Amino acid sequence: MDGIVLKDGIEEMDFEKVADMLSEADWSTGIKIDEVKKGAYNSSLVVGAFWDGTQIGYARVVSDKTRFAYILDVYIQQDYRRKGVGQQIMEYILSHDELKDVYQWMLITDEAHGLYEKFGFRPVSRPLDLMEIRKDRPKRK
Repeated sequence: MDGIVLKDGIEEMDFEKVADMLSEADWSTGIKIDEVKKGAYNSSLVVGAFWDGTQIGYARVVSDKTRFAYILDVYIQQDYRRKGVGQQIMEYILSHDELKDVYQWMLITDEAHGLYEKFGFRPVSRPLDLMEIRKDRPKRK
């Protein structure tokens, strides 16, 4: 999609818009701006997609910038989906200079496997080694 501008950095994000978008996502329904900002400030990279000055997409990366990176909160506003915006964000993240040394990337998706497969993502090669603690998302005010 022509005309999309990608920006990174906390100061570039419209957190009211990001909170509105993420509050509609299955993984963060009802999320509030304070939680969105805290997550962003504690991330290695935040990326926004803008159309005509309005933020229409968002993603962030948690990483040690050396070996490991976890991509999360990838969200494109409904009207702009399936137009290449998510692909542009992924290209931006995976080629970002601050993350050039990372060799182990992870993410979780329940519906965008096709997008991520274009970039080399596959189901985990060692699923029996992967462990987690999963709690219910805390209720926030």
